Amino acid sequence: MKGLVLCAGKGTRLRPLTYTTAKHLIPVANKPVIFYTLEFMKKAGVSDIAIVVSPENEALFKETLKDGAQLGMHIEYVVQPQPKGIAHAVYISREFLKDEPFLLVLGDNLVFEDISSVVKSFKSENIDAYVLLARVKDPRAYGVALLEGGRIVHVEEKPKEPKSDLAIVGVYLFRKSVFEAIENIKPSWRGELEITDAIGYLVQKGHTVRAHVIQGWWKDTGKPEDLLEANRRILDAMQDGECAGKIDESTIVQGRVHVAKGSIIASSLIRGPVVIGENCRIVNSYVGPYTSIGNGVILENCEVENSILMDESKLSNLSARIDSSLIGKGVSISQNGKLPKAMKFVVGDLSSLEL
Repeated sequence: MKGLVLCAGKGTRLRPLTYTTAKHLIPVANKPVIFYTLEFMKKAGVSDIAIVVSPENEALFKETLKDGAQLGMHIEYVVQPQPKGIAHAVYISREFLKDEPFLLVLGDNLVFEDISSVVKSFKSENIDAYVLLARVKDPRAYGVALLEGGRIVHVEEKPKEPKSDLAIVGVYLFRKSVFEAIENIKPSWRGELEITDAIGYLVQKGHTVRAHVIQGWWKDTGKPEDLLEANRRILDAMQDGECAGKIDESTIVQGRVHVAKGSIIASSLIRGPVVIGENCRIVNSYVGPYTSIGNGVILENCEVENSILMDESKLSNLSARIDSSLIGKGVSISQNGKLPKAMKFVVGDLSSLEL
């Protein structure tokens, strides 16, 4: 079975971070989101994968993932020139997929449930499609499926009056019949070929479309608050702390804390769960729970918690605690404490500051 990961989205809800990187490469617990997706697929027994990328982010993915060998996978790349929908991305990947069954995953969705048994069932039974679903409080923001005896009998994209509380989570299993479905649907009001419409076509034509309702946690990491929630969930699952760096005697470490090699922590309080990358310097600072600190980060005389700090960022001499924040690569935030007191910013488009 082959795999297909869709990563061509522009990530507009995560700007300005996505002006310089793809949303799927933003780190959560010090690991890019796409890595969790690939681990999920590999655990399901799928390691021959194509990633659908945009012309703008193709080089970033190739630089990060290369051919997948370091992950024990084989990765190819398919460029989607224009954002014409999920079904369009599937159709342009036909040369890679050929006529083999395949696992389709949206690259910004995090699902931690082991679906290897679902994949095995799909491969061995006469099923044309399998769709992963989850129960949600407000299904109006999702594609929604109606089930009868485990079979999907109706699907609808973002309905005003949902027929069920079962949302499509962005993980699908398809056979080659999906290409016929895509050829027979029309673009939606958004100008995109919707995968929901392709599933609906299969249902209408009498194909067997089954569903698996996941029980675990899942998240679409399309917004800053989603990334922070994912970061909390993953850090919460850390089993034990580990220190490969240097922590002096004046530092207090509480709870599960991972410190990578080359990092130095002095005269600070670190309260886990926390992960700290390589070659960081943390001095006279407080790092609170659910914080991920990337490589080469400097913290001096400041407090931070429930946040993601990306590589090479620097925070120094801050009088207020940083909380629930996403700090991009190479960002510098400081406070000089001198009179006259003033605030000075160099801020990119669509940034968000709360003082």
